[in-house]
Amino acid sequence: MTYIIQGETGDWELVCGLEVHCQVISKAKLFSGASTAFGAEPNTQVDLLDAGLPGMLPVINRICVEQAVRTGLGLNAQINHRSVFARKNYFSADLPLGYQISQFDKPIVGEGVITLDLKDGKTKDVGIERLHLEMDAGKSMHDQDSTKSFIDLNRAGVALMEIVSRPDIRTPEEAGAYLKKLRAIVRYLGTCDGNMDEGSMRCDVNVSVRRVGETKLNTRAEVKNVNSVRFAMQAIEHEAQRQVQVYEDGGQVVQETRLFDSATGTTRSMRSKEHAHDYRYFPDPDLLPLEVTQAEIDAIRASLPELPDQKKQRFMDEWGLSPYDAGVLVAEQETAHYFEKVAEGRDPKQAANWVITNLFGALNRIGKPITESPISAAHLGKLIDLIKADVISGRIAKDVFEIMVETSGDPEAIVTERGLTQVTDTGAIDAAIDEVIKANPEKAQEVREGKDKLLGWFTGQVMKATQGKANPGMVNDLLKKKLMG
Repeated sequence: MTYIIQGETGDWELVCGLEVHCQVISKAKLFSGASTAFGAEPNTQVDLLDAGLPGMLPVINRICVEQAVRTGLGLNAQINHRSVFARKNYFSADLPLGYQISQFDKPIVGEGVITLDLKDGKTKDVGIERLHLEMDAGKSMHDQDSTKSFIDLNRAGVALMEIVSRPDIRTPEEAGAYLKKLRAIVRYLGTCDGNMDEGSMRCDVNVSVRRVGETKLNTRAEVKNVNSVRFAMQAIEHEAQRQVQVYEDGGQVVQETRLFDSATGTTRSMRSKEHAHDYRYFPDPDLLPLEVTQAEIDAIRASLPELPDQKKQRFMDEWGLSPYDAGVLVAEQETAHYFEKVAEGRDPKQAANWVITNLFGALNRIGKPITESPISAAHLGKLIDLIKADVISGRIAKDVFEIMVETSGDPEAIVTERGLTQVTDTGAIDAAIDEVIKANPEKAQEVREGKDKLLGWFTGQVMKATQGKANPGMVNDLLKKKLMG
């Protein structure tokens, strides 16, 4: 799939790569012992090193290294046994050290791949160029006072994994799918919580365009710190169209850093794009090269959970789910766990339908995530059991489900208390059928004369007369006997 932008002089295509900063799940920062807990008062989680005081030496956090290796393995990437931390030198008020400790030409993780699940049921591989560890900067706040800016150093020194993709993305939708899949992987792995609204996962979007049929890469612009999947897609779409217009007007796209304005859906220039030499990278003299043994890598690999792609394949192979249904159910780890509890010992396709159609619809309506579902997996499983046992019909089950959404109640108790048990007494159903036939003699005669389609209408009338409690299969069978002999 290619995103085509139509210009006055011809068609253009999008070329996009993403740099995603994922905050490592760790109680302490990358090189200091300060806390990383979210939501603390400004400047209350700052070590002497984070504040840039002279003589303070960085000490690597082993957990952060293990989390980076774990993420690399989850991305099917090469783990480098030897990597080097470098100083990236630049001035910013929220960077007290005057440099960022990062990795440059020798990252901890090399090339990997992410497989995207696209809406048309197809998949696409997007290459991973590298993953490197680096410390975050603090936060500059310009909206606290009309004449002053304030600095919060709580984030300074927090461990980040910067995951850089290859320029393999060709549509805004693919970019969205990439971010969702990457977020799912790191959440399954437990290496990043993926909360973009809290800043623990941030995205830099690199966009260029070229005429359809060309293979060379043109000058790219980078849109910094986009904090949602939807905004990333909007930023890509706008920036691609902006660049096409620049070329169409006879201009040249310049390599620069831009910001995305979510209020207007547009990007604006921030500064000219720096090159690597502008940062004067050099190996950090206070940190030895980082060495990870094969035994350590193997131990981390052995501890990996079942990841989204593996789980999706298992759902398809063992339970016969469609690629679409399986993909939806594994997109979030909590959803997959919920579904597996519902499906255990039951028809998995029926369980998938109730989760995807009914539960997701209800959660969307009440604005709650599955972790706050008013219906537990155990209760939804019980509801499916009641249908299978012919205690209630599928129609009544939907009514019971809505009551469960409102009350979080047990379906068995709801059915008993409200007298919703399905009618399977042939005598009672016979009586209801006789009343409907008696009230509609002309339609009954039409069925006898060959209008089979009216049988469905009669079934509906009988179900209505029994308040949906009659067993639909029995109703249909008895109607056929009475009307068609």
